[in-house]
Amino acid sequence: MDNKKATLELGTKPVGKLLIQYATPAIVAMTASSLYNIIDRAFIGQVVGPEAIAGLGITFPFMNLSAAFGAAVGVGSSTCISVKLGQKDYKTAEHLLGNTVTLNLIIGFLFMVVCMIFLNPILRFFGASDVTLPYAREFMQVILLGNMITHMYFGMNAVLRAAGKPRHAMYAVLFTVGMNIILVIAFVWWLRLGIRGAAMATITSQSMALCWQMYIFSNKKELLHLKRGIYKLKSNLVRNIISIGISPFLMNATSCIIVIFMNNQFVRYGGDMAVGAYSIANSVVMVFFMFVIGITQGMQPIVGYNYGAERYDRMLKCLRIAIATATAILLVGWTVSMLFPRQIARIFTTDAYLIDLSAHGIRIDMLVFFVVGSQAVITNFFQCIGKVKISIFLSLSRQLIMLLPLAYILPRFWNLDGVWYSMPISDFASCMMTIPLLLWYLRRLKVNRKSELYE
Repeated sequence: MDNKKATLELGTKPVGKLLIQYATPAIVAMTASSLYNIIDRAFIGQVVGPEAIAGLGITFPFMNLSAAFGAAVGVGSSTCISVKLGQKDYKTAEHLLGNTVTLNLIIGFLFMVVCMIFLNPILRFFGASDVTLPYAREFMQVILLGNMITHMYFGMNAVLRAAGKPRHAMYAVLFTVGMNIILVIAFVWWLRLGIRGAAMATITSQSMALCWQMYIFSNKKELLHLKRGIYKLKSNLVRNIISIGISPFLMNATSCIIVIFMNNQFVRYGGDMAVGAYSIANSVVMVFFMFVIGITQGMQPIVGYNYGAERYDRMLKCLRIAIATATAILLVGWTVSMLFPRQIARIFTTDAYLIDLSAHGIRIDMLVFFVVGSQAVITNFFQCIGKVKISIFLSLSRQLIMLLPLAYILPRFWNLDGVWYSMPISDFASCMMTIPLLLWYLRRLKVNRKSELYE
């Protein structure tokens, strides 16, 4: 099937089959990526030690901040491309592809330079202690040197999905994960390069996958392909990319702020091992949440295309299926985490104290986990249709508006447990804010469609 036919199917093929077609590769890719993160942390915890796990936890804000800039370009451009393909505006879609490449290179380079210059002060600000700073610094030095590669890799994968190639996007991630695992075993286990070896494995595998992505986009037979004349930045295209990408940017940047604050709160009320427990609990959350990310990535080209083509019935059907599927998946995650928290914690460490802290934290963190899926899907839905202000508000509500004040206030009464309980409380409260906004939009859409019929 050629690329143009695959793109046109976004407006004709049954929505349920389309969502399976697009979400399954994304789910497989995201799950594989999440499993790699577990294997990576398990190797570091078992081979290097529990302090290294805590040091790796300090790097989460850095990774989130880098992902924030990458998402601003990757998600913003892929959404714009989906809408333009729905409008049959193929020339603009190609220029969006070229501008995606240029923006990723520029932003990736600037981020690397600034962060390398101020690496130690930034890590201290993120919550690094004298014990965890060396581990965090060794890891981030390598990751930052390969930052442009990381930005390009994730950006090109987002465009592959928007261009009707979800399987190719999945293959790129699966290759990266598989190669990553092989290289982690080689660098950390055999060569004993420690936490630096894990970072080297990440960048090396992403570099290899990026070469394959660029090869695909170099094929002139593709509807979207790289060619001369599309790389010069156009102000209107950049504005469109950033205006839509600002929502996922703020979501990831907010995650960065939250993790910085939470790391400091965990250090304050529980010490370095509490940061390690938080790192383990986060890894467990992401295993299951990656399924939801896969669903939102799968729905993005479907919703964007049909919104651009004014096929609102198909757009809303995709939304309903996505919400139901995400909720069902997180119910499974909630059940597993409630029943087997200690067994999960033992995957990462043999330290008895860290296992106890992690098992306790996993149960609290996952307390109302099943409500998070609908909030994530609805937030992504507003982003896909260009409702930037609503998407930004919902992106900020769960963490910045709810979690930050709760994580500050509750520990004053419940100490370390107060830090843990702030997370499920904010999850539930943000979900209660999201549903009314969706109902408001659906009523407004219904009224507008009726008025168009009578014009």
